[in-house]
Amino acid sequence: MGDDPIIAESARKHGVSDEDILHAYAHPIRVFDLDEGFTMVIGANRTAIIFEIVVDGVTASVIVHAMRAREKFLR
Repeated sequence: MGDDPIIAESARKHGVSDEDILHAYAHPIRVFDLDEGFTMVIGANRTAIIFEIVVDGVTASVIVHAMRAREKFLR
C-alpha cells in the first residue's frame, strides 16, 4: 500500500491509535472499493484486533475512518 497515508482527525473519532490505524492499513486482510475514490481496508492491529479503515484516495491517501470491524465486513 505504499507510503504512510495522512490520518484525518475524523479517523480518530472512535479512539483508535495512529499506530493501530497504520498497522491495519499496512496489513490488509480484505480491500473493498466503495466508489467515489474511497477504499475500505480490513486489517489487524498489532494485537490481531480487526479494524475497518476507510481511505480517501482521490488526491492522496487520507484515512478518514477507523474503528473495530463490523461483522458484515468479517464474513
